[in-house]
Amino acid sequence: MAMNDPIGDMLTRIRNNQMRGKPSVETPASKLRAWVLDVLADEGYIRGYEKIDGKDGHPAIRIELKYYEGEPVIRELKRVSKPGRRVYMGANDLPSVRQGLGVSIVSTPKGVMSDANARAANVGGEVLCTIF
Repeated sequence: MAMNDPIGDMLTRIRNNQMRGKPSVETPASKLRAWVLDVLADEGYIRGYEKIDGKDGHPAIRIELKYYEGEPVIRELKRVSKPGRRVYMGANDLPSVRQGLGVSIVSTPKGVMSDANARAANVGGEVLCTIF
């Protein structure tokens, strides 16, 4: 079955496994997913990730979820730009998530980065998701 929104699928897997209290989650591997996970790891929302061979022989990524005192570190994870409606913003228009406490992940010409790094580099792009 074809997957239309791989980033949305990965975010949903993370959300569902954190609700269940699982220590890790597996998702199919891709470069874009790895770049998004790099930002999540740099911002401290996940412990890390590693590339593995999946059950069906295809490459996969195992994401180590992060908890603090038994509660998930990620409270809210929303997909902003979807396949049916892409959302692009300039460097000055990038949204602030929860008055700066959260992070927006932006796909820019200089790579996938957080909203703060995109503002510092003065580049805009497609807003992939927001995390709080």
